Amino acid sequence: MNLSSPFVKRPIGTVLLTVGIALAGIAAFFVLPVSPLPQVDYPVISVSANIPGASPETMASSVATPLERHLGTIAGVNEMTSSSSTGSTRVTLQFDLSRDIDGAAREVQAAINASRADLPATLRSNPTYRKANPAAAPVIILALTSKTKTPGQIYDAVSNLVSQRLSQVEGVGDVEIGGGSLPAVRVDLLPFALNRYGVSMEDVRAALQASNANRPKGA
Repeated sequence: MNLSSPFVKRPIGTVLLTVGIALAGIAAFFVLPVSPLPQVDYPVISVSANIPGASPETMASSVATPLERHLGTIAGVNEMTSSSSTGSTRVTLQFDLSRDIDGAAREVQAAINASRADLPATLRSNPTYRKANPAAAPVIILALTSKTKTPGQIYDAVSNLVSQRLSQVEGVGDVEIGGGSLPAVRVDLLPFALNRYGVSMEDVRAALQASNANRPKGA
């Protein structure tokens, strides 16, 4: 039996069916929800570790490599990438779409704990992980410039006023600020003096951090 013969023999019914399907499609276009970034838990987890002052080569060999070795044993990993820069390393794991993100996170934490013995002693805190969801990316990016204000003044205005007002808008989940120019102090060290007194770069960094901590004022 020819599949098209019933439609050829009944042209009026065929036209009405076509018009009905077209109208249903038009109605569905305006009614059905459409999102360019649907709310889906993508099974992607990012692991990061930090050693202040360590070179990218040191981070790659002593931190990224042990982490990759332990994280690579997790089942369901489709892709694993890592990047190392001065003082930091990030390893990104992409799992099968069928993999439960919460279960994968538990295995990632277990792998991090297992790799602790292989990580350098200068890594003061354990590596951390977070679930990376592309749907959580910002949908609006604002850039502010001024001919009369310095970058530091612009940052203060955005941090103290603009970000607070934006966070109060209905539907806004998070407001992030970047690109600010903040005051900084450059500390030049003498390597031979540090070696003479047995002081490491990490000791200097910790002392600077302790002397510049933000603490609440008043009683």
